[in-house]
Amino acid sequence: MARFKRILLKLSGESLMGNQGYGIDATRLGDYARQIKEIHEMGVQIGIVIGGGNIFRGLSGSQKGFDRVKGDQMGMCATVINSLALSSALGAIGMKSKVMTAIRMEPIGEFYNKWNAIEAMKAGYICIFSAGTGNPYFTTDTGSSLRGIEIEADVMLKGTRVDGVYTADPEKDPTATKFTEITYDEIYNKGLKVMDLTATTMCKENNLPIYVFNMDVVGNLKKVMEGEEIGTLVHN
Repeated sequence: MARFKRILLKLSGESLMGNQGYGIDATRLGDYARQIKEIHEMGVQIGIVIGGGNIFRGLSGSQKGFDRVKGDQMGMCATVINSLALSSALGAIGMKSKVMTAIRMEPIGEFYNKWNAIEAMKAGYICIFSAGTGNPYFTTDTGSSLRGIEIEADVMLKGTRVDGVYTADPEKDPTATKFTEITYDEIYNKGLKVMDLTATTMCKENNLPIYVFNMDVVGNLKKVMEGEEIGTLVHN
């Protein structure tokens, strides 16, 4: 039995680069698709949000002279490209998926609607939610919080390149220690960064737990669904 029945999986755009430094690494994309297939075969209903940082990040673009709103819109388009790539990779291994967009762009994707998304997931489709919230000044973390709450997910699984939440950045501080679980209040009080503040607050106020784990290790997604404690659970 899977630990959760319906999940919102948040994937990092940067992780899709693999070792390339830019764009989409076909090997990493294939690894992700196969891991998603594994948990789908366990009966899990899956919604996915992917970042766009491997292609364009609106905030960093505005620091280089782009208008912030246009920069964020470019970032939204980057998430659509990643979503189409993942949908294609899933299709190549026999999985049915739908790309849903927060801004109208048929026929590239279906315009997002909560009830259509839930119906599709119940029918066995993997739903990939792209273009963030459709609004500037919101990150894909906030977009994933919003979609996770809307589709009534049991948990948001935040797949990153680190294996949980630490007392400090483990890539910079070798003495950092990992939490097995931590509350939202502790996150605030300790000044830890799991997601941006807006996204974290939305999850807290709507009682959506977050499970942070390393998605780049093949097999980890299934381990999370089987109940292995390989990451950090953030909850109220």
